[in-house]
Amino acid sequence: MAVISTYTSSQKFLHWALFALVILLYGLTFGEEFYPRGDPAVDAIWRLHISFGLLLAALVFWRVALRGMKGAPSLPAEMTAAEQAAAKVGHFVLYALLVAIPVLGILLTWFRGDALSFFGLFTVPAPFAPDRATARTIRELHSLCANGILIVAGIHALAALYHHFVRRDEILTRMLPGNR
Repeated sequence: MAVISTYTSSQKFLHWALFALVILLYGLTFGEEFYPRGDPAVDAIWRLHISFGLLLAALVFWRVALRGMKGAPSLPAEMTAAEQAAAKVGHFVLYALLVAIPVLGILLTWFRGDALSFFGLFTVPAPFAPDRATARTIRELHSLCANGILIVAGIHALAALYHHFVRRDEILTRMLPGNR
C-alpha cells in the first residue's frame, strides 16, 4: 500500500466545509438571543439551524465514508508515541462528536414533536410521540457535544499551528487547499 502524503481534495473540502458549518450552527443557536420570545425570526433561525444541521449530517457521513475508503496521511516519524496517540484520540473524538451532534439534533427535533425539514425541500415527520422530558435530556446532550466540539476543535487547531510554526512539519499544509 502506498504512503499517503496529503488528503484528497474531497477530504480537504469536507474538512473546511464541516468547520464552517459547525461555526454557522453555533452562531445560529445564539442568534435567537437577539429577538424577543415568540418573534417569527426565532422560528426562522431554528428552521435554518435544523436544515444546516441536516446538511452537516450528510457531509459528516460523506467525510466518514471517505476516511474509511481513502484513509489519512501517516503521522510524521518525528512525533513521539504519546503525540501520535493524542492525535489519534483527538481525531476519534472529533469524528464521534461530528456524528453525535446531528444525531442528537434529529432526535431532539422529533422528541419535541417537530418534523425535520431540509430548507423546505422535503420533510420527515417525527416517527414517535413528543416527550418533553426526553427532549430536555437530549437538548442537554446536544448542547454538551456542541460545546465539546468547539473545545476539541480549538485544541486540534492549536496543535496544527504548533506543528506548522514550531515543529515546522507538514501536518497543517497537507490539509490546506491546493497542496499535494
